[in-house]
Amino acid sequence: MIDKLFQHKAVEDFFYKEWEKSGLFKAGLKKGCKPYTIMMPPANVTGNLHLGHALTFTLQDILIRYQRMLGKDVLWQPGTDHAGIATQMVVERQIEEEGLSRKALGRDKFLERVWEWKEVSGGSIINQLKRLGASADWDRERFTMDPHFDACVKKVFVQLHKDGLIYKDKRLVNWDTKYQTAVSDLEVEQKEISSHFYHVRYPIENSDQFIVVATTRPETFFGDTAVAVHPEDERYTHLVGKNVVLPIMNRTIPIIADHHCDPEKGTGAVKITPAHDFNDFEIGKRHNLPLICVMDSHGNLNENTPLEYQGLSSQEARKKVLGVFEELCLIEKIEEIKHTVPHGDRSGTVIEPMLTDQWYVDAKTLAIPAIEAVETGKTSFIPKRWEKTYFEWLNNIQPWCISRQLWWGHQVPAWYGPDQTVFVEETEESALQKARDHYGKDVTLIQDTDVLDTWFSSSLWPFVTLDWPKENDFLTRHYPGDVLVTGFDIIFFWVARMMMMGLYFKKEVPFKDVYIHSLIRDAKGQKMSKSKGNVIDPLLLIDTYGADVVRFCLASLAAPGKDIKISEDRVAGMRNFSTKLWNASRYLLMNECHFDASFSPQDCSIQINQWIMQEIKQLTKTVGDLIENYKFNEAAQTIYQFTWGTFCDWYVEFTKPILLSNERDAMNETRHSLAWCLGQLLHVLHPFMPFITEELWKSMGGVGLLAAQKWPNLDYHHHEEAHDAIEQVITIITEIRSMRSELNVPAAQKISASIYGLSEKSKHSIVENATLIERLARLEMLNLFTEKAPTSFEEGTVQIILADKVIHIPLSNVIDIKHEKQRLEKEIQKIAQEMTATKGRVENNEFRAKAPDHIIQELEERMENFQEKKLKIESALARF
Repeated sequence: MIDKLFQHKAVEDFFYKEWEKSGLFKAGLKKGCKPYTIMMPPANVTGNLHLGHALTFTLQDILIRYQRMLGKDVLWQPGTDHAGIATQMVVERQIEEEGLSRKALGRDKFLERVWEWKEVSGGSIINQLKRLGASADWDRERFTMDPHFDACVKKVFVQLHKDGLIYKDKRLVNWDTKYQTAVSDLEVEQKEISSHFYHVRYPIENSDQFIVVATTRPETFFGDTAVAVHPEDERYTHLVGKNVVLPIMNRTIPIIADHHCDPEKGTGAVKITPAHDFNDFEIGKRHNLPLICVMDSHGNLNENTPLEYQGLSSQEARKKVLGVFEELCLIEKIEEIKHTVPHGDRSGTVIEPMLTDQWYVDAKTLAIPAIEAVETGKTSFIPKRWEKTYFEWLNNIQPWCISRQLWWGHQVPAWYGPDQTVFVEETEESALQKARDHYGKDVTLIQDTDVLDTWFSSSLWPFVTLDWPKENDFLTRHYPGDVLVTGFDIIFFWVARMMMMGLYFKKEVPFKDVYIHSLIRDAKGQKMSKSKGNVIDPLLLIDTYGADVVRFCLASLAAPGKDIKISEDRVAGMRNFSTKLWNASRYLLMNECHFDASFSPQDCSIQINQWIMQEIKQLTKTVGDLIENYKFNEAAQTIYQFTWGTFCDWYVEFTKPILLSNERDAMNETRHSLAWCLGQLLHVLHPFMPFITEELWKSMGGVGLLAAQKWPNLDYHHHEEAHDAIEQVITIITEIRSMRSELNVPAAQKISASIYGLSEKSKHSIVENATLIERLARLEMLNLFTEKAPTSFEEGTVQIILADKVIHIPLSNVIDIKHEKQRLEKEIQKIAQEMTATKGRVENNEFRAKAPDHIIQELEERMENFQEKKLKIESALARF
């Protein structure tokens, strides 16, 4: 007998060790079997499991366990990413606590410290994934800074450089002034701040007129090289081609026309600072404007500004500039505004657009086959609407900045000679040989100090992890992968770049499907953040409720295209499901139900057992189809409804009289049938809840590990007559129970019911199951008629209209009919009032424009709930 309660902690630890010992997770053991491959998104080596991870890896593990049970040679390729800036930050903080600094240590010593940290503390997220139940091939775990990976990154860089697709250029980048490096857009957080719109008069040359520009950053005006207006803005067309005199600098700059300018925004005239604004940079390129950088790498004004401004921070310079503008009567007005300003997500400092020399990839060229691959269906997005996002990004792609001014990462394989000639080679030896050929003698080379963007190395993940460039069976079998499971926020940063690199170096897409899962929000629909205090730690949830409950809850909420609202209460509620399954299994064991290998489901002779066989057969097919189509929420809900309703509430209840009877043959068949059905249910539930299903499989007498069993392939013949008969019984019981609930019939009160319009066949099957109907619907008498229902009947009788029959139930002596009608009518009025008020808000365009998305969604869901309640009450009233 199993314990009264499921002890998840002990079970999780025990079975995970058993799975690993068995070698179950290893790929390549099933020779001759069809392969199935998922590339695990490499988690940051500094990371800890968060709910987004928990969702991503739960969905992947469901697919992996399901495909493994189908008998495929499954590879779930795991690993971690070196996370350049995040890891460097962690180690820098450690050495600062020791009173040291990165620069004092020097590059080599610092990198030694990083590797020491990685060996001791890095990658703890892998153990956290194991706690979630992730069944990856851990023997094949890869790290993006492994020697093999590093060599491959250099090989790719050199090849792309030789092919003219990697080059060095001076362009604007997101610059983190604290960490002194370029950062990707994904490492930039847009924060709304209170600020000002400064309307500044720029004098027109040889005139007493002014053109007023509106700016939020007057301190950058030292780098202005034009004023731009829209070519069709009639206020300014006569000024296009003239010059303005830049205040303080007394430098003339032209007034130009460009369609980028918005006549409705500010004054319609914009100062153009190409070296300090991304949009201005593009305008500058179109009009051949000079690039004047007026800030240094720390965000302070530099030598291209007047002496008295040099070294000032941007805020100090702004204050000083505004003071001079005010003295010169150049400020027309100042508006208070709120606008978004980019900040480093780790440094917290304002990100500056900075003109620097960086290495770039010609992403536009690489994007062409990546776009074509999705257009032609070689790779499909699920949901399909994400293809639009993918196309929009790739069709408007800019050169990809791949260099970072860090020490931790793949150092750029470029060496500079005495005259700055660059030699791009895979090794220093090759670079020295090329330099020797170039100069005709041995020279000293200095390697580029930059490292590569982590997205560059991770873009190679689908084939480098399979031991590329060496062609091998493993690479051939598992590239391309079957599906990538990830979030929408890295479609551009990772998905698109893997597509580019896979198509360029392997001439094939890296994966056939891309499943984009939903974003996890809190119970109110708000994005989770530490500042809001609404972050939920999945590890604490696993401690409290168990990995199975967390996994099943996440899967059941993962509706495609719909954000997931989660709270601890929802997870706690899902624990009731695991408790229901546990208690049902315990009941079976108490009644001597055990697995019997000789049991044949198609040989059942009892109607209720024949019915459940059909239900189990349909369950396995439905859930399998739903998993194949990435409908995880529908699969979880189907299992939930089957377990709680079909199996526990109906089948177990229906079989209780048989188990209490003295009919030995019926008891034995039903015991075997109950055990067999639970076994099939455990198979279907295993990908979602692996730990509890393993424990129950073992407790019920299952042989071997459930994770190693085959997915049910049930091909026995149909028991259609038995199935139809029991479905009819269930419908009658359900309808009577619903009526009792709607009309407040006391639970203990037995009532009478008459069913009219029955065929002889239906009547016979109901007679056969009359005892069940009377017991479960709380009836004292059940009358059956083949005749049609009478047109007139006793007052206080309610009727339940089914497809081909009518049930009459007299209630005048059971409830106060008049009172119940009044109660229901009042409820309808109340709901109607609430619907009107809610509808007024939902359809108010002004309200919708201001309200957060989660508030709009809540109101729309409330309207749906009101409508459902109203229909239910109207249906109850119609019964009288």
